[in-house]
Amino acid sequence: MKKLFILFATIITITSCAQKNAGDFKAPAPEKTTPVKNEAIATFAEGCFWHTEIVFQSLQGVRDAVSGYAGGSDKAPTYEKVVSGTTGHAESVQVYYDPSIITYETLVAAFFASHDPTQINRQGPDVGTQYRSVAFYRNAVEKAVIEKEIARINASGKYKIKVVTQVVPYPKFYPGENYHQEYISLHPENSYVRNVNIPDYLDFRKEFKGPFKN
Repeated sequence: MKKLFILFATIITITSCAQKNAGDFKAPAPEKTTPVKNEAIATFAEGCFWHTEIVFQSLQGVRDAVSGYAGGSDKAPTYEKVVSGTTGHAESVQVYYDPSIITYETLVAAFFASHDPTQINRQGPDVGTQYRSVAFYRNAVEKAVIEKEIARINASGKYKIKVVTQVVPYPKFYPGENYHQEYISLHPENSYVRNVNIPDYLDFRKEFKGPFKN
């Protein structure tokens, strides 16, 4: 769907604040530091992994977020295969963080605040199982944290329908191709980045309380 969006955006002129201000936008980048001894890992899927990557890299305590694929059966996933919707994988992000600075609870809250968890097999213009909402847990404690946040959101009345995020055990994660890493930072002129990723991220910054790096 990203390919179709970009093609469509080149045919018509899209007037939006994000497009006008894209040149001023600086995407959050990974920290060029050595991992701490107690570094933990979390994995989430919430639509386009370009967006998910900068969401988590914007948070204090997160060293890096790597775009890739998880949740499918193919043992050698590539972007071309995953985007076809035939591998079972979702565009995912592996988050490396310092639990002494940011908690897993905060990461989960950021995850739900940065996308619409009531959409089935889609996020915005991206449609397909590869764009589904998934929170992967590594133990019973993480599972309980995710389920508690889902219950809170459902009870809050924020959405008219219930959260459909999949809560599943962590599978193997496959890092995406190099050209997908830090994509927004490297390609701010991209039509999809200007008109979808950046506005979505700015909406997240308005809704979520942080802690942000800047």
